[in-house]
Amino acid sequence: MTDPQRALSPSDVFTQLITGECVAHCISAAAHLGLADFMARGPQPTDELAHACDAHAPSLYRLCRALANAGVFEEHEGKRFSLTPVGEFLRTDVPGSMAATAKMFGERWHSVVWTELLHSVRTGESAFPKAYGEGIFEWFRTHRNEAEIFNDAMTSFSSTTAAAVVGAYDFSSFTRLADIGGGHGFLLASILEATPRLRGVLFDLPQVVHGAKDLLAERGVERRCEVVGGDCFKTVPRGCDAYVMKHVIHDWSDEACTTLLRLCAEGLAPGGRILVVEHVIPPHGVPSLAKIIDIEMLVMTHGDYERTEAEFAELFGRAGLRLARVVPTESPVEVLEAVRA
Repeated sequence: MTDPQRALSPSDVFTQLITGECVAHCISAAAHLGLADFMARGPQPTDELAHACDAHAPSLYRLCRALANAGVFEEHEGKRFSLTPVGEFLRTDVPGSMAATAKMFGERWHSVVWTELLHSVRTGESAFPKAYGEGIFEWFRTHRNEAEIFNDAMTSFSSTTAAAVVGAYDFSSFTRLADIGGGHGFLLASILEATPRLRGVLFDLPQVVHGAKDLLAERGVERRCEVVGGDCFKTVPRGCDAYVMKHVIHDWSDEACTTLLRLCAEGLAPGGRILVVEHVIPPHGVPSLAKIIDIEMLVMTHGDYERTEAEFAELFGRAGLRLARVVPTESPVEVLEAVRA
């Protein structure tokens, strides 16, 4: 019998790496079935879980066993399973839930694009048009269900970083803040909750912000938040003393980002700030999730990438801005604060 405490050999590590997609799909299936919510009460028998989520019991046991092997679930006698601290993030009713993100990474459309990674590496082109004939955001306009899963995943990402951003950056000096590309408004709602005198503007495509009103109402900030639909590459709300963009800049090329940042700079009130919340690529040799997310950008979007601090500074300079400081957070993202040059 193999000693579970022994150090992994290079071969074992390599095998874990190349089977990582299998684990991701297992986690996604568990998210779609809602298994973590059923396990919230403690260890549950596989048969009862199968009945609750309408699954084939023997197959569900195999899924749960695989996820226990990955450290997501814990297996007990009698084919019972419970959540580990890692598995808690699959619950939908806890702060920082990653269930929606887990669903997206197992979606067929997402996986199909990743099969074209080699095309992107060879050509420098996005893999999405190679797989589907058009860009990701154009494709979402006619695939609403997939777009909703994507938007839910972005909200899920926000739930893991919003508290860290609010804890790291002081928003109290602002009076009107616009969240550009703010999706369903999770980050903006978190900022407004923590800053009672602040008023907000949630700005994104009309079909995106349409789904934000319930979230803003649930968080009790709807009366202090204006919801505006539009194209941020043509116009942004003017007269704000702060603009915040989370995981927006990495979705677009330098040229597109320069256009967006210039519009924000033109609309900025005197003395205002532009806040970009993104992963920042650290120096070589320093491990970082940003270096993996960068490949997600390569395959999914056109000409888009995670940037180093120097690359952000150069981008701001093209838009007539100056990088004033970089504020770290207790999460993988940082807040880059820019002012008019």
